Amino acid sequence: MQAQSDPPNVPILSGTLAFIGSTTAGANTYQPLVAPVLVVPLGDHWMVESRGTVERFYSRENGTSGSLEGHFAASLDYLQVNYIVNKHVTISAGRFLTPFNIYNERISEVWIANLFDSPIIYTLGTRTSASSNGGMVRGVAIARQKWLVNYTAYFSALSTTENLEAGRAAGGRAGVFLPGSGLEVGASYQRFLQNGHYNVSGAYVVWQPPQIPLDVRGEYAHSLGGQGYWLEGAMHAASSRSVSTPLSRLQVVGRVQQFFHGSPAPQDLVPSADTNQFDVGLNYYLPHDVRLNGSYGRAFSSEGNFNVWNFGITYRFLFPAWPGEHQ
Repeated sequence: MQAQSDPPNVPILSGTLAFIGSTTAGANTYQPLVAPVLVVPLGDHWMVESRGTVERFYSRENGTSGSLEGHFAASLDYLQVNYIVNKHVTISAGRFLTPFNIYNERISEVWIANLFDSPIIYTLGTRTSASSNGGMVRGVAIARQKWLVNYTAYFSALSTTENLEAGRAAGGRAGVFLPGSGLEVGASYQRFLQNGHYNVSGAYVVWQPPQIPLDVRGEYAHSLGGQGYWLEGAMHAASSRSVSTPLSRLQVVGRVQQFFHGSPAPQDLVPSADTNQFDVGLNYYLPHDVRLNGSYGRAFSSEGNFNVWNFGITYRFLFPAWPGEHQ
């Protein structure tokens, strides 16, 4: 019998096509976008990966009135070279998503996020652009059968080049994962090294119990500009993760968040007053990687209360980047 060979190192092109509509305090916006992701493995230890976003924003000239105007935007979210030393160490260089807490790296992609609106505290620890230009090392520091410890450390240089903006900062993240219960908890720290030098700290939790189709995740962040948290739960309409029926494709989502305003910080881009907000939404996963989404939110602050409505459709694609290769 002929031995099977290892699968070839085939470049993969994936990503998302999406259309998002939003009404915030009576102002409507429409946003078609494409976010392609390219992964190119180079042997057993090297890999290049990149993601960009091309989008167009449509909104009324005066917010709630006037002609509908469109604005084009494009960004390079990351373009990094990874060297996989072993299971404990991976070294990355280039442009990468800033690894503060988990939302930016793991959840912010429009296909993955349960709600289209980012949390209020998203900008804490991720500005100036949610991306960093520099170097990063990450891996699993300790691996046991019932638990493991993961870590990330990075440094970013200042960049003001258009579409490659990044802040000068250094930081790290560490987490403990319990595979049996699907629970991960961790903490983040960043030292922002420009515009007055200040610290940003945070913590996160993720819980995906194997027995039921429930996803719980949340973050806390503290910076000069303020502090706050968000907690989100998402539940599929099925008795277990292994059940697949038309009804099980429906997912109910809820999120609560609070933000407490601090001293003005030029890079945090957070509300200028204490803010509370809740959101509820429905996701329906159609065949062929198509998802429908709708949500409603209500924000409360001393600057005024307002509603947030979102609806959208996303399509996730995945295929070999080179012609002639099989998926």
